[in-house]
Amino acid sequence: MTDDVLFLSGPQVTRLLDADTAIASQRAAFTALGSGAADLPAKIMHPSRFDDSVVFAYVSRLSADSGAVAKSGSVNPGNAAAGLPTIHAVLSVLDPVTGRLTAVMDGAAVTILHMAAASAVAVDAPATPDSTDLAVLGSGTQAPAHVRAIARVRPLKSVRLWSPTPRNRNRNRNRNRNRTRTRAAETPAELGFPAEAVGSAEEAVSGASLVVACTLSRTPVVHGEWLAPGCTVVSMGSFEPTRREVDTDVLRRGVLSEAVVVDDPATAAEHAGPVVDALRAGLLTDPVGLGEVLTGRAVARAAPGDIVYYNSVGLGIQDAAAAWAVVQAAKGERR
Repeated sequence: MTDDVLFLSGPQVTRLLDADTAIASQRAAFTALGSGAADLPAKIMHPSRFDDSVVFAYVSRLSADSGAVAKSGSVNPGNAAAGLPTIHAVLSVLDPVTGRLTAVMDGAAVTILHMAAASAVAVDAPATPDSTDLAVLGSGTQAPAHVRAIARVRPLKSVRLWSPTPRNRNRNRNRNRNRTRTRAAETPAELGFPAEAVGSAEEAVSGASLVVACTLSRTPVVHGEWLAPGCTVVSMGSFEPTRREVDTDVLRRGVLSEAVVVDDPATAAEHAGPVVDALRAGLLTDPVGLGEVLTGRAVARAAPGDIVYYNSVGLGIQDAAAAWAVVQAAKGERR
């Protein structure tokens, strides 16, 4: 069985799934979801009774031409303090006709790339053309991945960075303020625009036209009162009911703009902390799916000054689309 099965490591996945290919895969995933063409069973997210880790399992199928993809793994927030990725997983890809195993690949690498690519798709759909100033909250692997991906859909001019992890901050004696050391700070240098590590989340967010939170925080790191008119906010760390990277005012401003977007309304209603809270409080009644925006069934931004909030919890269909893009690229190299 193993003779014709692809076994792909993290570095191999990263090489095969470049930013543009990843973004294209996520457009395909959400377009299929928005048109009702994809198979998306409910996912499993199970908080551990032993620590703050979460075990998860997804299965999905993008189309008749691509087989089922299953992912299992865990989120370990404590890894961030040790400089390790917080997500580890494995992906199994099945043949669309026979169901035989086609590929096994590093699920962490796929997740990092497809989550950032999906955020880029979500930004590209509603963000105004002059959205060129990015704030990134977080210092894990998702931070630089998001900078790189968003730079593919918006001509970024600057990035402000802040880390919620105390050990990633140092004292800048010349200016007598906290600064953030983060791997994301190195990314803009290679892309050709400036980055500044700042001492607080407010300093990062204030005045930014694009805000990305990738922190796994259980308490808000983005406050609605900081947001500039027309801002697009992405939260990808609020994937459990107990995690909320944004406060109620962010949701309220999004609701006023009729611009609260989620990866999947049914999934977000169970898993996305800020969305769960807003639904229970009656603040929010009908979040919009990103697939609906991409297929033209809904509008994410009605006016330039609207605040758009996008909450991503991660879907199996994203893995399915990204995994098959990797498989196709790997098979192309074999020819």
